[in-house]
Amino acid sequence: MDLYSGHINKLIEELSALPGIGSKSAQRMAFYLINLPKERVQRFTNTILNAKENVRYCKKCFTLTDQDLCPICSNPKRDQNTIMVVESTRDLAAYEKTGKYEGVYHVLHGAISPMIGIGPNDIKLKELMQRLQEDIEEVIIATNSSLEGETTAMYISKLIKPTGIKVTRIASGVPVGGDLEYIDEVTLLRALEGRTEI
Repeated sequence: MDLYSGHINKLIEELSALPGIGSKSAQRMAFYLINLPKERVQRFTNTILNAKENVRYCKKCFTLTDQDLCPICSNPKRDQNTIMVVESTRDLAAYEKTGKYEGVYHVLHGAISPMIGIGPNDIKLKELMQRLQEDIEEVIIATNSSLEGETTAMYISKLIKPTGIKVTRIASGVPVGGDLEYIDEVTLLRALEGRTEI
């Protein structure tokens, strides 16, 4: 038996489809939105639509931005000779929270996972190799400590080693099977500072 009308049920259904939102959270959010003034709801929906229409990949590092180059790539104070390779924009944000990394990033948008059909051509590896034509001194591989992350790290290392560019991997401190976006800044900083050459 449905407790609510069709419109409320549809709103709850859409909200519960968001990552990390269960049915109870979706109900709370739905009632919150319904009770907001109409202008506030309009501003909220316009913000979502504007983000959807204007957010794209940075032309250099492939993080999400609404400019041609993200604020990190366009910052002249960043070390353009050191690239940290991460799986997602969320991982990039986790490292930025430490406030200690001064280089730039490359976002792969995934990791190699033959089990689910994701190969090297399905992530931004070709674009990474093109960036290495510039004057790059070090590539820090900061993929997750999962089987897919380790596979991706080894694959990238084998691609880059012949170029003579220094390749390092973030150190332990990041738990195996853990996602970078959920790890605290101190652990991430220790992993960054204790990285080792692979």
